Amino acid sequence: MPSQDRGYAQPREDTRLLGTVVHSTFYVLLAASLLRYVLRHHDNPRLPLVIGLSVGLAGLYVVSELRASRRLVWFALLVAAWAVLVVLAPSFVWCAVPLLYTGVRILPFRLAVALVAVLTALVVDAQLKIAGWADPNVLLAPPAVAALGTALFVGLLRQTERQAALIDDLRATRQELAATERREGTLAERERLAMEIHDTLAQGLSSQRMLLQAADRVWDTDPARARAHVRDAAAVAEHNLAEARRFVHDLTPTDLAGGSLVEALRAMAERERGESLTVDIHIEGAPVELPPGVEAALLRIAQGALANAREHAGATSVTLTLTDLGDRLLLDIADDGKGFDPAAPATSADRGHGLPAMRARLRQLGGALTVESAPGDGTVVSAEVPLERP
Repeated sequence: MPSQDRGYAQPREDTRLLGTVVHSTFYVLLAASLLRYVLRHHDNPRLPLVIGLSVGLAGLYVVSELRASRRLVWFALLVAAWAVLVVLAPSFVWCAVPLLYTGVRILPFRLAVALVAVLTALVVDAQLKIAGWADPNVLLAPPAVAALGTALFVGLLRQTERQAALIDDLRATRQELAATERREGTLAERERLAMEIHDTLAQGLSSQRMLLQAADRVWDTDPARARAHVRDAAAVAEHNLAEARRFVHDLTPTDLAGGSLVEALRAMAERERGESLTVDIHIEGAPVELPPGVEAALLRIAQGALANAREHAGATSVTLTLTDLGDRLLLDIADDGKGFDPAAPATSADRGHGLPAMRARLRQLGGALTVESAPGDGTVVSAEVPLERP
C-alpha cells in the first residue's frame, strides 16, 4: 500500500486496535472474576447460576459486537445480564470498563452519559458491599475514573470521526485532481495532434493538391512536365507518411532526424520551392546544440507559416531568417502576399488554427509570437525563444 494510503487508513486501524484491546480486556476480566468467585465461593449454592450467567454474558458480548442489526437491543440485554451478575457476585464490577467503552461508542451522547451513571452506581454499590463500610475511596474513585474514561473515549471517538471525514475529503480531492489531470492530459494530447496535423499533414496534402492540379493542367500539352509534377506529389506523400508515423509516436520531425535545425529549414525550403513560389533562407549566427524541443517547435512554426503564405496569402516569395542572439533565438518568416489585419477575426479555419498553434508551441518554451501584417502589404511572423547557455 502506498504511504499516503497507509496514512489515510491509520485512524481506522487505531480504532480497530483499541476495539481489539477492549474486547480482550472484557474476556480477561470476566474470566478473572469468575475464577475468583469459584476459588472463594466454591461451596456457594449460587455457583452454577454465576457460571451460567458468566457464559451467557460472554455470548451476549460476542453477539452484540457481531450483530449490526438490533445492536442496541443486544447491548441492553448484555448490560442487564451484567447487572444481575454483579448483584450476585460483586467482583464482576471490573467488567464495567469495557461496557462503558462499548456504550460510548454505539449510543447517542445523552444515553451514553446515562449508561455511565448507572454503571458507576452499580460499581459503587458492589464495592461498598465488598468493603463493608462507607469507604471514601470507594465512594469517590469510581465516579472519577468513570468521568475520566468517558472523556477520553468520547474525545478519541470524535477525533477519529474528524480524521475519517478529513481523509474522505482528501480522497475526494485527490480523485478530482486525478480526473482534472487526465482531462488536461487528454486536451494537451489533442492540441499536440491538432498542431502536428496542421503543420505536417495539412501542409503536405495542400502541396500534393497543387502539384496534381498543375499536372492536370499540362497533362495533354506537356506530358513530361505533368509526370514531373506527379513524381513531386508522390515524394510529398512519402514525406507526409513518415511525418505521420513520427508524430503519432511523438518522435522528432523527419527533417530533424539526421541533422540540425538549419539543415532542416534548408531541406524544407528546397522541397517547397516551385514555379509559383520561391523560398530563401538566411542564417545569422548559426545556432549550435539547440534543445530538441526548440528545434522541433521552430521547424513546425516555419512549416505552418510557409503553408499560410502559400495557401492563404497567395505569396510568390517567402524569406526565412534564423538569428542567434546568444540568449534567445529569432525566426522570422516574411512573405509578399496579400496580407491581412491581425486584429480582425480569422475567416479561414486553417489560418485561425495555425497562429494559435504557433503561440501554443512557443508558450511551452517560454517564447512569444509576433505577427506584423496589413492588407496588401505582406506578412512577417516572428518567433522568439529564450535560450539557456553556460
